[in-house]
Amino acid sequence: MKLFRNLLADNEGATAIEYGLIAALVAVAAIGAMSQLGTSLTETFGQVSTEMQDAKTAGPITTTP
Repeated sequence: MKLFRNLLADNEGATAIEYGLIAALVAVAAIGAMSQLGTSLTETFGQVSTEMQDAKTAGPITTTP
């Protein structure tokens, strides 16, 4: 019984666990942000690619003096 009381009273390692939980939370937030950014970049580059393909098939711009 004394062993259990000593284990419950021992706070050693609690700080390391707290830092681990904070690091995990930061990692989850970073992954979510990067995922959203990746989706946004994919859409943007897709739109740029489409515009460039449309410009290529339209031919050169000619002006008459």
